[in-house]
Amino acid sequence: MGGTGPGRSLRSLVVLAVAAVVLLAAACWHLATLFLAVTPDNPVKSRYAHVINGHVYPEFSQGWQLFAPEPLHENVVVKARVRTARESGNPRTGQWADLTSRDVEAIRHNPVPSHTHQNMLRLAWNFYQNSHSRRDVPLGMRGILFADYLKRIALQRLAGRLHGERAVSVQVRVTARPVPPPSWSDRTSSAQRARHRTLPWWPVKDQDRRGL
Repeated sequence: MGGTGPGRSLRSLVVLAVAAVVLLAAACWHLATLFLAVTPDNPVKSRYAHVINGHVYPEFSQGWQLFAPEPLHENVVVKARVRTARESGNPRTGQWADLTSRDVEAIRHNPVPSHTHQNMLRLAWNFYQNSHSRRDVPLGMRGILFADYLKRIALQRLAGRLHGERAVSVQVRVTARPVPPPSWSDRTSSAQRARHRTLPWWPVKDQDRRGL
């Protein structure tokens, strides 16, 4: 049988072919950037780092490194509480809210869990931890930005607890519990006990309240 088939003109076939080529090119670009994002440092990755990172992060970030997969060794629980100002002028300190448990509940039994519920809180804490000293001194501008990022997430999660009061400060506490290695692994756990870290109270500015 010859021809383009009933109901299909040459123009429609050309449009379908062009669309298929565009989709294929987009898929190849996406896979290539993901591949380069997890590979060890190389000339191509260094030269196009801004393009790769702009496409991959934060929506498509990968937790494992290619050729050296290393899953998380700790269960990190992030909690937060907020201090609000009453009309009487006396501040009120709220109870600790387990932000990680909320995300876990949203993920459990969900066939298509949200990327936000899976990674946002964990990555925010990881960014903060790697950009601050043990005394919570920021290491450069990135440390200041990541502290604001973590504070903003905590405020958004605690917005429902304000009850119309004005938030004046927020505090974050993190507990990291080591995950024991499986019986077949020769890895030894470096930390045997849970580690607790309570950050100082962060003041809440007017710009922090926008959009809450």
